[in-house]
Amino acid sequence: MQIIMHHKHATNITQTERWVSGFCGGMAAAIGLGRRDRAGLLLGVAGVELMRRGLTGHSYVYEALGIRTAPVGQGAEVIAVPYELGIRVDQSVVIGVPRTELFHLWRRIEDLPQFLEYVEAVREIDPQTSHWVVKAPAGRRVEWDAVIHNEIENELIAWRTLPGAGVDHAGSVHFKDAPGGGTELSVELQYNPPAGTLGAAVAAVLGMEPGMMIERDLQRLKRILENPGVAAEIRRDQDIDDASEMSFPASDAPAW
Repeated sequence: MQIIMHHKHATNITQTERWVSGFCGGMAAAIGLGRRDRAGLLLGVAGVELMRRGLTGHSYVYEALGIRTAPVGQGAEVIAVPYELGIRVDQSVVIGVPRTELFHLWRRIEDLPQFLEYVEAVREIDPQTSHWVVKAPAGRRVEWDAVIHNEIENELIAWRTLPGAGVDHAGSVHFKDAPGGGTELSVELQYNPPAGTLGAAVAAVLGMEPGMMIERDLQRLKRILENPGVAAEIRRDQDIDDASEMSFPASDAPAW
């Protein structure tokens, strides 16, 4: 788990908040410096922090809670998680299954709950859009709609959540031939957890932080798919899908 911290572009409060923070911080610092007791010292320190907040436009409290009041800017309508917010997760595993089989297995998204323990259900809305239900800490469930916005057959599937998601996130799955055979499957994810980094820390303590969940699910997927019987079943399913596509191409008009 990696906390995203792009301080060069980390403005996360509005211009009005910056002005108020700067003014109030200056007043508090001046009053605090005029006193000679512990309360004055604390007031002075708080004032200096407010001044820093106003000058930089960055709130560490907002960052910890995953809050942003500053505008996201151009391209916000196609961004699930602003690049200066959130948690970054990278996990990978080598699975002894050919890359084409693993790609087509992952692309049949409604079948994923059979292999991924923390995914309860996936419903395909259309070829690019789907609805997900995933287990969350404290016995809760998190739901979202996601859209596949980039796809390269046998190489890449990239997605982002749509507005209204229980957890805003974006990610990609990469498929590469492993040097020793099989497929290197890599998952990259950036998400903005409820309650920000504090929420992510609590989830990690409970063992339900998405990075941990993805790691366990990838290992579970590896154990299942490297079972010869399961691998053979995947090949049969893929042969059926290929035969069906050849007989009834998706581009063909309905017969009725």
